[in-house]
Amino acid sequence: MIGEVKPSAHVRFGQNLCRLRTTAKFTQEALAEKADLSRRYIQEMEAGHKNPTVNTVVQLKKALRCSWDDLFLHTDA
Repeated sequence: MIGEVKPSAHVRFGQNLCRLRTTAKFTQEALAEKADLSRRYIQEMEAGHKNPTVNTVVQLKKALRCSWDDLFLHTDA
C-alpha cells in the first residue's frame, strides 16, 4: 500500500520478544531475572522504545532458549 508505514526493526524485535516471553509463560520480571536485566528494560524493548545491544540479545536468547530466527522474525520487512 502506498504510504504504509512499517514498524522499524527494533519495534518488530520487541513484538517478537513479547510473543516469545508469553509463550514461555514468563512475566517480564521473571525474564528480566533470568536474563540479568531490569524489568523496566524488558518492558521498554517490548514497547519498541529501546534498541537492545548484541550482548542483550544474546542474554535474552539464552534466557528464552529460542533461535535467532525466532527473535528476528520479520525484522527486515
